[in-house]
Amino acid sequence: MDAFLISLSAVAIAEIGDKTQLLALVLAARFRKPLPIIAGIFVATIINHALAAELGILIAVWLTPHILSWILGVSFIAAGVWMLIPDKTDELGEGVSQRYGPFVTTLVAFFLAEMGDKTQFATIGLAARFHDLIAVASGTTIGMMLANVPAVLLGDVAAKALPMQLVRGTAATIFVVLGVVTLLEVTGLV
Repeated sequence: MDAFLISLSAVAIAEIGDKTQLLALVLAARFRKPLPIIAGIFVATIINHALAAELGILIAVWLTPHILSWILGVSFIAAGVWMLIPDKTDELGEGVSQRYGPFVTTLVAFFLAEMGDKTQFATIGLAARFHDLIAVASGTTIGMMLANVPAVLLGDVAAKALPMQLVRGTAATIFVVLGVVTLLEVTGLV
């Protein structure tokens, strides 16, 4: 249950203000059809995060627990610092054509936007730490949905109402704490 809840909360908070949330806003404004957009986000995220979680588990198998713990600790701290850097809307994959409709456009755009994204790396790290593909992929996917569905439904109102600096700071803190705890565990101090 820890893997699911930590994955859900970390990604839900980290996703606020992320480029994929900005992409959700753009797609909602462009298509004005929330259900196909939400479905596209869900399918893209499930596929992307399941693959990322599987990669995290494979990495955990390849490395010794000691080396993995050091890599994860440093990676979580780096992800925390990365959370403080705002994403820009110019990276949203504008090349995806509208001719495919809102579902396919959203599916392709979200899948590509998540490649190399903070939340994808977080999913890899969380799966490596918890060794639980289902809990981590489910948690990160639901976290993505919790952040992106309101963006699709409420659009600009939601984006303007949230204090982005506080949200980024909270997400950064979660990841830095995960990193510090992991490093403390590997050094035997916890």
